[in-house]
Amino acid sequence: MADQDVLRAPNVVEYPFSRTTGPVIGAFFTALREGFIVGIVARDGTVIVPPVEYDPHTSESLTELVEVGDTGEVRSWAWVGEPLDGQPLGRPFAYALIKLDGADTPMVHAVDTGGDPSKISTGMRVRAKWLPAKPAGASEEEQTDPKGAVRTYREGHILDIECFVPGGQA
Repeated sequence: MADQDVLRAPNVVEYPFSRTTGPVIGAFFTALREGFIVGIVARDGTVIVPPVEYDPHTSESLTELVEVGDTGEVRSWAWVGEPLDGQPLGRPFAYALIKLDGADTPMVHAVDTGGDPSKISTGMRVRAKWLPAKPAGASEEEQTDPKGAVRTYREGHILDIECFVPGGQA
């Protein structure tokens, strides 16, 4: 078959819809923007962080949100010696399962030890390092400092917690 005999048509892949986060995940992201963390109480009384909409054992809807601490304990971790583009830190760090104070389940986040793998261990205490809150009335243009560096503010995203750092009381 000659090339001129091949049927061709443009193909545009689109996703022309939007999705809302819903009341549970939306509340989690709103709390992050405001500088605190929430979990959800499961039917057996355990607190799940990040919160989920349905009980993992009974599949019942969950609605009772509770605030948990922004400090916690490293339960397990993996060292990232050569971070890739898009990872939360540009220097070596650890991904860790962190059980926050007041939670019964751990969540995954980055732990910054200044690039030193000897400064992380299972059982160590960590605390959240938050991005700053956006000043009231600040516009997008005001998000750069006089030297042109972009300042990032909390916006309702898991990376509103830049990372966790060693320290933090129980």
